[in-house]
Amino acid sequence: MLPEKFLERMKDMLGAEYDAFVQSFEQDKYQALRINPMKKKYIEDEQCRSSMPEDLEGFHLTPVSWEENGYYYTKEDQPGKHPYHEAGVYYIQEPSAMAVVPLLEVQPGEKVLDLCAAPGGKSTQIAGYLQGEGLLVSNEIHPARAKILSENIERMGVPNACVTNETPTRLSEKFPEYFDRILVDAPCSGEGMFRKNEVACEEWSPENVELCAARQDEILDCAAQMLRPGGRLVYSTCTFATLENEGSISRFAERHPEFEVQKTWRLWPHKVQGEGHFAAVLQKSGEVAEDYETYAVGGTEPGCSSKDKELSLWWDFWKELEAKAGSALSERLSLGILLRFGDELYLAPKGMPALKGMKVMRPGLHLGTLKKNRFEPSHALALALGGEDVRHVCHLKADDSVTVGYLNGQTFNYEGDKGWYLIVVDGYSLGWGKLAGGIMKNHYPKGLRKN
Repeated sequence: MLPEKFLERMKDMLGAEYDAFVQSFEQDKYQALRINPMKKKYIEDEQCRSSMPEDLEGFHLTPVSWEENGYYYTKEDQPGKHPYHEAGVYYIQEPSAMAVVPLLEVQPGEKVLDLCAAPGGKSTQIAGYLQGEGLLVSNEIHPARAKILSENIERMGVPNACVTNETPTRLSEKFPEYFDRILVDAPCSGEGMFRKNEVACEEWSPENVELCAARQDEILDCAAQMLRPGGRLVYSTCTFATLENEGSISRFAERHPEFEVQKTWRLWPHKVQGEGHFAAVLQKSGEVAEDYETYAVGGTEPGCSSKDKELSLWWDFWKELEAKAGSALSERLSLGILLRFGDELYLAPKGMPALKGMKVMRPGLHLGTLKKNRFEPSHALALALGGEDVRHVCHLKADDSVTVGYLNGQTFNYEGDKGWYLIVVDGYSLGWGKLAGGIMKNHYPKGLRKN
């Protein structure tokens, strides 16, 4: 049951289109996934290639017109239960939500902020455009949702993201005029998700719409402070309320004459194969020189000290694991810095802003843990690597019972040299195993196992 006051407002807004709009809520919701362009497929003795829809055998896919990597799937498909999901080959995402990130026009090497990022659909989409270059700061104010965001960043193998759990105000104090692009996918009344989410419908009220609009004003003001001159800000919601959409942008433009509204659009559920969405593109006035460099308050992270002898455990591990010099990770290591938090080791881009005093869930790519006389690689590292990067690769098939067993934490028989192996499913990295005595010991994280 749609709220009566909501329907009254929509009838006034839509006029002759109102009946078609209401009828759309009786139709099934559309489901889609987005191929991860960073996930590479490794085939022995063949060149590595990007994942493509034809690799998803058995899926019934049709393209999403506004996102080149987006595909609708049918009720017959169960992509969330497929091993490819655990391998980060794709992200399950509402189709209309995919339309926002292309408006940012992200370029590799830029500094990008996703200010309200959980659960991570748009952040991982941004990461695909960055292609591992530059810096992505993905922020979520709610701790539990920030944890989910961090897990999705890991699953999709994103190597250059810093996940924070901060308020927009706190971030704006740290990053004045720092970012090239900022996405504000604002918390809203969720009217566009009524067909998909009954809870959003039950929690709706005119008072909540007003509350959301006031919160959006505050968030946008913080975002304005963090965008560099000439930078691009994209604002989006999944609601139909004018107060939260055109109203938010109009109020913002009055408070910030240094911004130009370049474009606004709406996606309506009775007109497209997706839920309701709104987006606006805003450009900040001013220009910067080509060699312009932004700086965060507190400067940058210096990286691990050269006097840290325990880092030799990492370098010995990587020397043993690496297939050949010049691998993708070797290039990132040469262009990045190592950060150590206790016994945990991370790889971050050079120029990573100083993190002291910030609530950070993930300061970069988690490489692993320094333990007594050894280094243990992280699951995040496995998902960020490709089979061409490492010396030892164990090939599994998606429809093989061994793969199901591996995801359940089981060991299996395998022949080869002892040591660490990158486990791949149909060429896509899935996790770690360690071979000893013909038994592949399972290092798939316990928290992710199916049983």
